[in-house]
Amino acid sequence: MAFEVISDSKIESPRVVSESIKSASLRFLGELGTSRMGIRVLEDQYNPQTQRGIVRINHKHADHMRAVLALIQQISSTKVLVRSIGVSGILKKAKHRYMAG
Repeated sequence: MAFEVISDSKIESPRVVSESIKSASLRFLGELGTSRMGIRVLEDQYNPQTQRGIVRINHKHADHMRAVLALIQQISSTKVLVRSIGVSGILKKAKHRYMAG
């Protein structure tokens, strides 16, 4: 699933974004739900210029991931809005379709 961070100032660090997504998932779904979703934020795919990235999840939990992203309101003291911009079953297609900007 491709996502986009919308904020007034740039969020440069992929690690901070990754930790925020994982933390929001744990708060919303708990450890069992987060484990079942199989979240893997691909930090090497995060682009600080466009503030877009890709997170790998179990395809059955795309709606849960959208909810998790919507619940993120702050990343390292910066107010943000995180939204899903698309889902693809293949990483190459997701990069081509959603990461170009």
